[in-house]
Amino acid sequence: MLKTLNRICRVGIVTEAAPPADETLRLRDALQGKLRDILGRALCIRHVDAGSCNGCELEIHALNNPIYNIEGIGIRFVASPRHADMLLVTGPVSRHMEEALRRTYDATPDPKLVVAIGDCGCSGGIFGENYASAGRVANVIPVDVAVAGCPPVPERILAAILTAISSPANK
Repeated sequence: MLKTLNRICRVGIVTEAAPPADETLRLRDALQGKLRDILGRALCIRHVDAGSCNGCELEIHALNNPIYNIEGIGIRFVASPRHADMLLVTGPVSRHMEEALRRTYDATPDPKLVVAIGDCGCSGGIFGENYASAGRVANVIPVDVAVAGCPPVPERILAAILTAISSPANK
């Protein structure tokens, strides 16, 4: 033990150089500041699956992982539409979900935003409009921003969320 302590005293403290400043932290702070300026608080989102294949849901869940960390910039998901500022709707609206989607939209307090996610939410996808599907989300409720892709990548979903809150009509 004495030999180890003598060696520690001889060598001294060995450390690595400090890492360079991370630009993403500055971007995150800027986004958080912008959200607070527009809303005055965190953005609360309610996700509604209107009949999707769950591909878009996987990409939405990826927004919460440590890479994108949307909760770190002040965007969070809520369980009730009564607490939401925005609805993220995925999938073609099945006839069984049509009324539920309208009720969710009506329960969301004004001013409310709606973002349709994926090709199915934007255009009805391969299902279109038929006896079992009302088609795109805009056929049932008003949509502010649509994100095409099957499924769209998390960066595009995040860009759509930021576009919706920063559009001139929502300021």
